[in-house]
Amino acid sequence: MTAKNVAGDAYLQAFSQIDVRLDAEYGILWLYQKPSPRPCFNPTLIAEVRSVQIMLQSYDGKLPYHGRLVPIHYHVLDSKWPGIYSMGGDLDLFRDHVLRRDKEGLLKYARTCIETIHNFIIGFRLPITTIALVRGDALGGGFEVALSSHVVIAEEQVEMGFPEILFNIFPGMGGYHLLCRRLPPIQVEKMMLSGRRYGAVELADMGVVDRLAAPGRGVHAVYDFIHENRKHRNGYLAMQDVRQKVNPITYEALMDVCSDWVDVTMRIGERDLKLMNRLVQAQDRRAAERLESTEQRNIA
Repeated sequence: MTAKNVAGDAYLQAFSQIDVRLDAEYGILWLYQKPSPRPCFNPTLIAEVRSVQIMLQSYDGKLPYHGRLVPIHYHVLDSKWPGIYSMGGDLDLFRDHVLRRDKEGLLKYARTCIETIHNFIIGFRLPITTIALVRGDALGGGFEVALSSHVVIAEEQVEMGFPEILFNIFPGMGGYHLLCRRLPPIQVEKMMLSGRRYGAVELADMGVVDRLAAPGRGVHAVYDFIHENRKHRNGYLAMQDVRQKVNPITYEALMDVCSDWVDVTMRIGERDLKLMNRLVQAQDRRAAERLESTEQRNIA
């Protein structure tokens, strides 16, 4: 089983930092991140993801496919970066806004992140199950985006974590809210203050990851979940709604914490900015190494 190209619908293909594919048989919208120059949530990537969300909502949960509208039941967020789901927020952009004292610019970026994440949390206010397929490491905002989906499926080799404390800030795009749905608050704070990476197997044992897959078997795990889910679809969708009613994560609550994150980020000092710059450089090196490794395997 493979996701089919969205053919004949050019506006679903006219993106530079995401790929959109549709499996019409199963009603799956596959959205692949391919940000450049590094695997992070830059403004262009976020805008393109938001445009797909808006399109999905405007068509009332359907998407055009070969001249007809196909109902979407599952939204899968994946990544085309080898070994990397997402390195999180755009640290280069953060540094630039802090250095220029551009609080409004940083708040605008943060607001678009929250709009995107909240839509994953609520399934676009549609009968859609959101799935994060994590086949590479997810750090910071990348971990938050994965957690914002109803279902987190991760391959066993993956690592996830919140490194923000290392440069004197905290995860501000919903991480606390989302982890508190899965863990006691004291454990959430311990994770965030440690700055360490957690393996997917450990996270599954903790209840943070819903399903594990062997390396290279993530896509199969998604289809396995969907096969099982289709038998009880009505009840599963009802439970999604109950979760949001009993333990709601509202846009307003996310923005309240995110506004604090902007204030905290604007206060970081020269030492933290230098560390942030070193992390950007490390991200660039790691991204280049992953691409080179993939190219060498393809040649071989």
